[in-house]
Amino acid sequence: METIRKRRKDIGFAFRQSVPVMLGYIFLGIAFGLLLQNAGYNVIWAFFASLFIYAGSMEFVLVTLLSTGAGLLYTAVMTFFINGRHIFYGLSFVEKFKKMGRVYPYMVFSLTDETYSVLCGTKVPEGLDEDRVFFWISLLDQSYWILGSVIGALAGSYITFDSTGIDFSMTALFIVIAVEQWQDSKSHVPAILGVVCGILWLLLLGPDEFLLPTLCTCVLALLLMRGRLMPDAEKERR
Repeated sequence: METIRKRRKDIGFAFRQSVPVMLGYIFLGIAFGLLLQNAGYNVIWAFFASLFIYAGSMEFVLVTLLSTGAGLLYTAVMTFFINGRHIFYGLSFVEKFKKMGRVYPYMVFSLTDETYSVLCGTKVPEGLDEDRVFFWISLLDQSYWILGSVIGALAGSYITFDSTGIDFSMTALFIVIAVEQWQDSKSHVPAILGVVCGILWLLLLGPDEFLLPTLCTCVLALLLMRGRLMPDAEKERR
């Protein structure tokens, strides 16, 4: 009984920490499910995409890729550039996750932007199991996304309405994240670089082809400027 009570406390604390993510993920998941249903893919697709892909921004892009019949190589490259950032910020949790044993692969898989932010800011009280708390936060966050996706797909199949503009929900999320990062960061070089590269390739190639060259150019430019940007990043951490 004592073990059960402790686990309930761990889950209860994890749930409270995950509430902000829940409020965002359910509604974004609904938007994704609606878009997927509108593109001709039913609730089964929504469930398994959220279960096995679970990469919010990439899932929204996936709807377009599926609708346009994009090739496997193009999809793989797009996925790498859009979600490749997880590799870098996930490094700070590698050792922690390794010590969690059997759930290590899932913890790596489930580390989204929002879950990362919650885990970084969570101070587990004495008496609770930190590993279990971290696991439940990650699992709950994905559950919210799956729930929202399924609700959206089901709603789209039973309710007929004009879904034009609903895909802007992810754009709106990106804008909020970009504004927060702009305010929190002392160096605005990466953000300005992204805007300049985006506008340049948009003018050169048009709206259908500019994204991948923009991402490639930004990554190359940031690598070349790494020597200058790294000291700024170190100053911010201090």
